[in-house]
Amino acid sequence: MLPGLAYFLLFHYGALVGNVIAFKEYVPFDGLWGSPWVGLGNFQRMFEDGAFWDSVLNTVWIAVLQLVFYFPVPLALALLLHSLTWSTVRRFVQSVAYLPHFISWVIVVALFQQVLGDTGLLNSSLDGMGLRTVDIIGDPDAFRPLVVAQVIWKDAGWGTIIFLAALAQVDEQQYEAAAIDGAGPWRRFWHVTLPAIRPVIVLLLIMRLGDILSVGFEQMLLQRDAVGPEAAEIIDTFVYYQGIVGGDYGFAAAAGLFKGVIGALLVYAANKVAHRLGEQGVYK
Repeated sequence: MLPGLAYFLLFHYGALVGNVIAFKEYVPFDGLWGSPWVGLGNFQRMFEDGAFWDSVLNTVWIAVLQLVFYFPVPLALALLLHSLTWSTVRRFVQSVAYLPHFISWVIVVALFQQVLGDTGLLNSSLDGMGLRTVDIIGDPDAFRPLVVAQVIWKDAGWGTIIFLAALAQVDEQQYEAAAIDGAGPWRRFWHVTLPAIRPVIVLLLIMRLGDILSVGFEQMLLQRDAVGPEAAEIIDTFVYYQGIVGGDYGFAAAAGLFKGVIGALLVYAANKVAHRLGEQGVYK
C-alpha cells in the first residue's frame, strides 16, 4: 500500500498547499510566499465575472445530463452481460465494451468528427442522396447531447466492472426460490437483484456527485473552438484559460477551489442522505 499512499500524500494532499494562491496575486517570480495577499479579492472578482457563471451553468447542465443518461447505462449493460449464459460470448462483448475506455479523448473526438462533422461520413452520405447536410459537431445546440453520447460510448463498458462484481455476489438460490414462488424476470430483478446491489449503486452515485463538476476537461477543450465558449466553456476550461493561458493564476485558483469546495459539500450531503435511507455510504 505504500506506493499508493505516497502518491495520494504527494500529489493530492500535498498539492492542497498550493490553494493558498487563491488568496494572493500570485506572481511566479515572487514565489508562493512572496506574492502579495489579496484576501478574498480573487473570489469577489470571480463572483462578479459573468463568464465564470456561464461556465458554471454549462458545467451543471452537462453534469446533470451525464448523471441522468450515463449513470444508468453501465448498470443496464452489466445486467445484460450478467444474463448471458454463454461465457465465450460474454467475454467477447465485455472486451469490445471495455476497449473504448483505453482510447484517448483526442482519438475519440477525431472519430466523432470523421463521422458527424461537416465533411464527415454522415454528411457525405446525406449529400450523396441529395438530402440536406447537418454539422452536428459544430452545432452549439447539439453539443450537450453530443458530449453525453461520447461519454457513454467511451466509458459505459468500463463502468460495468464494479456492477458485474456486485452481481456475481448475489446468491443464485435467491433467484431459484423467487422463480419457484412464481416471480418473473422483472420481479426477480426488483426483489432480489436490486436490493443486493443497492449499496454499490448508492456508493457510486455519491462518488459521482462529488465529482459532478468535473465533466471532462480534455473532451471539452478539444471541441471548444468548434462550438464556441458559450456552449463548451466549463469550470475546468475556464481555469485553464484564465490561469495557464492568461497568467491570472490567483483568479484561476479561486475558481478551482470553489469547484472543490462544492464537490466536497455534495459528497457530505449525499452521504448524509444515504445514512438516512439506511445505507452505509462512503463513510460512517
